[in-house]
Amino acid sequence: MREWLPSTDTSSPRRTAPLYSPEERRRRDESVWTLVQGILAPLQFLVFLVSLGLVLRYLATGEGAAAATISVVVKTAVLYLIMITGSVWEKVVFGHWLFVPAFFWEDVFSMLVLALHTAYLVALGWHLLDARGLMLLALAAYATYVINAGQFVLKLRAARLQAADERTTGAVAA
Repeated sequence: MREWLPSTDTSSPRRTAPLYSPEERRRRDESVWTLVQGILAPLQFLVFLVSLGLVLRYLATGEGAAAATISVVVKTAVLYLIMITGSVWEKVVFGHWLFVPAFFWEDVFSMLVLALHTAYLVALGWHLLDARGLMLLALAAYATYVINAGQFVLKLRAARLQAADERTTGAVAA
């Protein structure tokens, strides 16, 4: 059974599959792509915060449409970059480009994030929405980004807890 499916065993406390096997953890720790993701994730969050401020400013005052538009395009470019490098990271660590069981739901939601950001670029390029419509679409894309970022933060926390648990278990067994 795939690890991402909920367990139907109610006879024992819920045990989740480890996020990484020892070999996957070794590949993760040795990969330059782990460092790349570690740099791009906070960079993307910073770009998001600046862009969010510009978008909200435009929606509140009607001023700064050009700056807000440019910021959303930059945010989308950084998103594409982190998604491409993230799929390379998954290939290096897990042997598959995307949708590995350990990150299945994060990757599924990432596709929605990408779709909304891409819809923004299409609407901008084809003049399908006015400036206000574009900014509202950007906010929808940003809302999904925040949820997705939260998914990854929770996954990072789970990985740290798993590593701490393995250190404790290893120390007790020794």
